[in-house]
Amino acid sequence: DARYAALRRVAMEESVSAVLLGHTLDDQAETVLLGLSRGSGAASLQGMAPMRVDDDETRWVRPMLGIRRESTRAFCTASALTPWDDPHNRDDRFARVRVRERVLPVLESELGPGIAEALARTAEQLREDAEAFDEMIHETIEDIVEHAEAGISVSVAALAANPAALRNRIIRLVVHSEFGASLTRTQTVEVARLVTDWSGQGPIDLPGCSAVREGGQVVFRAR
Repeated sequence: DARYAALRRVAMEESVSAVLLGHTLDDQAETVLLGLSRGSGAASLQGMAPMRVDDDETRWVRPMLGIRRESTRAFCTASALTPWDDPHNRDDRFARVRVRERVLPVLESELGPGIAEALARTAEQLREDAEAFDEMIHETIEDIVEHAEAGISVSVAALAANPAALRNRIIRLVVHSEFGASLTRTQTVEVARLVTDWSGQGPIDLPGCSAVREGGQVVFRAR
């Protein structure tokens, strides 16, 4: 969004090694709940990464993901620091603000303290699993992906030999890495049907590319 774009611009102008972000454990818990409400899968439930490096080599670091928001405020008070509060953080038109001010307090009240910590732990565990899973996927892709005219192709037999969860991740990663596009679950499943439920269906239009089965290959081509 605009804030990250501004930070990225300044980081490049100043040649900084990293941009430190002030997200706390509470922000992580809110992110997990928002991902859960959207039904957007394990990727969103991983929350925010402690560190991320973008394609332009901008490095984003969140050193306070394990610290509660109230602790950061207490530290500022004890150190005679006056933090700046983004006014958007009080605007309940935003779903994140409603989660912060209404949903999490109810969960804490009804289920007991420690909900935010539990959500943050869940995000960390899912991220660890995802990193291991991604390593497996990259190793698999090296063996089953080939360059094709104006795109790439993936072996139908190799995709069929993998469990659905791995097959779907391979499809999403292939499209994202080659065409810079993100697939919805519906789009991913539709491509997977070229392997698992083949009945002669035609090309599938996807963001930035199309997918079609040609013989023993699923071919992705730029549009």
